[in-house]
Amino acid sequence: MKLRGVAPNVWVFGCVSFLTDVSSDMIYPLLPAFLTVTLGAGAGFVGLVEGLAESTAAFFTLASGVWADRSKDRGRLVLLGYSLSSLSRPLVSLAQTPWVVLFIRFTDRVGKGIRTSPRDALIADSTDDRHRGRAYGLHRSMDHAGAVVGPLVATLLLATCVKDLRVLFACAAVPGLLAVALILWKVREVPAERRVLSVRRSVRPRLPSGRLRAYLLILLVFILSCSSDAFLLLRAADLGVPAYLLPAVWMLFNLVKAATTLPLGILSDRIGRRRVILYGWTVYIAVYVGFALADQAWQAWALFAAYGLFYGFTEGSERAVLADTAPPEERGEAFGWYYFVVGLGSLPASLLFGAVWQSAGAPAAFLLSAAISSVAAVAMAVFMRIAPSTRAATVLSAGPSLLGPERK
Repeated sequence: MKLRGVAPNVWVFGCVSFLTDVSSDMIYPLLPAFLTVTLGAGAGFVGLVEGLAESTAAFFTLASGVWADRSKDRGRLVLLGYSLSSLSRPLVSLAQTPWVVLFIRFTDRVGKGIRTSPRDALIADSTDDRHRGRAYGLHRSMDHAGAVVGPLVATLLLATCVKDLRVLFACAAVPGLLAVALILWKVREVPAERRVLSVRRSVRPRLPSGRLRAYLLILLVFILSCSSDAFLLLRAADLGVPAYLLPAVWMLFNLVKAATTLPLGILSDRIGRRRVILYGWTVYIAVYVGFALADQAWQAWALFAAYGLFYGFTEGSERAVLADTAPPEERGEAFGWYYFVVGLGSLPASLLFGAVWQSAGAPAAFLLSAAISSVAAVAMAVFMRIAPSTRAATVLSAGPSLLGPERK
């Protein structure tokens, strides 16, 4: 596939994310078992670890986004974040108590929070407006490919030469360190003439305004329908998928994400961000209705594949919308608010979903999520009809934009 307009930095960050996800997903799927079986933690502690991890990442993503707009070299923040994660994550192999794992997971997510906003802003700075969909699509596609390869590597090592999870976790240091080396070797800051530094001296985040605020509020409503993916795996088990096949279901999900994020990101460059995002939200609604009505194991496989398609439609397009909308000197902060909103909505979404599941059953929980996401989709469509044209409306290709008339 010809990828006209994809800058070298985008390819480098794609490779870095691939290696980082290989390292992370060699550990992450096995971490609950390591905590509960090896270290003797309870299920509640596992929830504490993951809840604290996501909240931590959301906070630091916003803070690093603000700082990135005032920094002359966003690459240093990116390097710091990836280094912190890559050096701390394999230390799980040395943990003797669950609390040490909690601290390591916390440190890993601090690194993720520090790197994410400046990285995405740097991708935007490096990419022509007309090609941002494909740029973010390529990056996310390579990231998902790492999420497929990581569990495969872990499975292969455990099946052949590694018998101890601690040894496997230590091996995860290798792709992580390669990712850090690649940043040092290849990532380049955008030339000064192509960047506008923020003139604000305060490092306190400022609430978004105008169309960006409206977009993020609608996105927050949608995120409230997005509970933890663990519930989907639990539903698959309820439908009869054997426990030993659940990793294969998860791998199928990530394969679809990896295969579709790039071409659908390119599609958003051609037909418009709004249209592609709404397609994705429609797929999401259909998937959740499907999980509510499903009663056979094979349906879980099909629904997980469709769920991967939802990510393909939305991941590149949502980030491209932010890059199109925010002024160049505020892109880091805009991405910080985006990831903060995602983190803010994720916890109550999972709590609500779990409470409804426990009190009224799985179908009711999935139907409630489908209803909430439907409200968000309608709000998005209405908002885009009434939004005035913007500076960002000059680079999208055709059709009404998420933020007004789309760019030509």
